[in-house]
Amino acid sequence: MNIENMEAFVYVIHFGSFNKAAEALFLSQPSVTARIQSLERELDCRLFDRLGKQAVLTEEGKRFLPYAQQILQTYQKGRQHVQQKRKLAGELRIGCTVSVAHYVVPELLPLLQEQYPDLHFKFTTGVTDELVGKVLSKEIDIGFVRSVAHPNLASVKFYEDPIRLHVYEGHPFVEKDDLTVEAIGSQPLVFFECGALDWQRVHRIFESLRQPPNVVIQTDNSEMAKKLVMKKAGICFLPSMCVRGEVAEGRLLPVHFPETAGISMQTNIVTAQGEHEDIVRALLRIGRKLNFGG
Repeated sequence: MNIENMEAFVYVIHFGSFNKAAEALFLSQPSVTARIQSLERELDCRLFDRLGKQAVLTEEGKRFLPYAQQILQTYQKGRQHVQQKRKLAGELRIGCTVSVAHYVVPELLPLLQEQYPDLHFKFTTGVTDELVGKVLSKEIDIGFVRSVAHPNLASVKFYEDPIRLHVYEGHPFVEKDDLTVEAIGSQPLVFFECGALDWQRVHRIFESLRQPPNVVIQTDNSEMAKKLVMKKAGICFLPSMCVRGEVAEGRLLPVHFPETAGISMQTNIVTAQGEHEDIVRALLRIGRKLNFGG
């Protein structure tokens, strides 16, 4: 039985469509369809019923799914053990988002070097989808990315970064503990937008206002945003990790605002299944020691 055909079957179910499975496998949609059809011929049954553009699992498909998943996992583990791994005393390739590169790596790396003094590190920055692709294609070993799920990846939460309203020293909000959406919306706002889904929840805070919030500056650069706040150009919702130093020094002040409670950005560590488990455990220990996560 062709393992690639079985992989296509599991991916279609995991991602919910032939197109998304094709993207994850770096294939065309017709290629995924051809693999499913080949598997159906091998099993002599239909795995999906085609209802227009939708593909729905048949009863035979539902019965076969747990076996396909188990076979695929066993194959992947066997391949990992058979393949010659690079020795740990070589180079570790790490991919991370820009925010992790700015605010996490400089604190984390010296402690990791203490535990692995013979290890050399190579860093690549990028967006989550790009880094996940690089882990899957073995271009990098470990990725620090937004929360993701993928059948070929081990993904563990590294930290959650609360998003809070930050103001400059002397701002009138520092003394208030009963802020309203209207009061915040009327202030000059520097709006940092990183593109993550979490920021949609920040946008929704202002949906009840008759007038749109007073956004005077919009940027996708957190360094620019926090420096503008310190220069009193406005106030800003920012991830707590990027302002840890400024808050400790009193140059920026977080303001309690109940509507943002629970809004945070999650960063996960992802690796290929079964690989670099010792390094991941070390990173988690270091993260706890550094009190990442606000």
